[in-house]
Amino acid sequence: MPAPISDDQRLSALRALRKEWLKVNWSVFGQAMQPPALELSSGERTLGRYSAQHGSLALSERLVFEQPWHVVVEVLKHEMAHQYVHQVLRITDESAHGHAFSDVCRRFSIDATASGLPPSPSDDDDEARLRARIAHLLALADSPNQHEAEAAMRAARRLMLKHNVESRGRRRDYVWKTLGEPTGRVQAPERFIAAILTKHFFVEVIWVPVYDALEQRSKTVLEVSGTASNVALAEYVHAFLRETAERLWRAHKQRTGLRLDRDRRGYLAGVMLGFDEKLSAEAAECKAAGLVWVADADLDAYFRGRHPRTTSTRFGGGRVTEAHVHGREAGRDIVLHRPVASGPSRGGPALLGPRR
Repeated sequence: MPAPISDDQRLSALRALRKEWLKVNWSVFGQAMQPPALELSSGERTLGRYSAQHGSLALSERLVFEQPWHVVVEVLKHEMAHQYVHQVLRITDESAHGHAFSDVCRRFSIDATASGLPPSPSDDDDEARLRARIAHLLALADSPNQHEAEAAMRAARRLMLKHNVESRGRRRDYVWKTLGEPTGRVQAPERFIAAILTKHFFVEVIWVPVYDALEQRSKTVLEVSGTASNVALAEYVHAFLRETAERLWRAHKQRTGLRLDRDRRGYLAGVMLGFDEKLSAEAAECKAAGLVWVADADLDAYFRGRHPRTTSTRFGGGRVTEAHVHGREAGRDIVLHRPVASGPSRGGPALLGPRR
């Protein structure tokens, strides 16, 4: 049975919500609104509620303390959209989820359903067939024959590239999802994985701050945006690379007789860099064959709608050690294939589609 929520935890959560409200009001709504009175409600059925009459915004206590913070923020944005309709547009003669509210949600890329969960639109026939073919190719990459495995992985990535190039200019639906567990500090290997996803797998990535209401700590988590198929593949690659790099590190320790994990992060970062170099070489081959990917303007617009004000930081990659060099060599030999039966990591995806 979970421990009861303390008054100190409630006060800390309200302070975090106020900070989040101020950030969203600035980054999304252009500081158009005045802060409401923020409350935590004990209701079981309602996730959030904005009261124009009382100038208050309440979120469910269960939501705040039992759901990931990105879910809390999406519900907060939903209630802020109600506030915007009343306080800025001054529209009072429509239903709560009428035309004005729907327009605000569409304009600012806000979840109009108030579920707080990432959108999961059903794939059209082309997307469904694509995901089945990718799953089939990744299964072929299980082959113990290195050349066959490499060829299957290259075919899967070439298929994704061809699909994305040919789909450019069409109307496409985009989704977002957080990957991995929130962490207090983003380490070099995770930064390399994020760079690999945005460079090679047709998604936009961003590290977003989140709050752990139970632990009363601020953390960071990776968010990716793209089409449903691209996000699904990015989720799989993220989990696959984390599990594979850890497995390679354990094998390296056993082979070299290492007893401590002092060089672990350097080795993992090297693995990611080596895999990136491998993918870059394959991309050069595709470019020579006439398959060239350029940025997706519609995806960029979707991403900017979710994150209108972003900042960039430089990442040097850390110190190059002997372990880093060994990891880089191992990374160049990685073949992306379907995970083992237990899955690539706790909570990781099983695969893009049914195994055939």
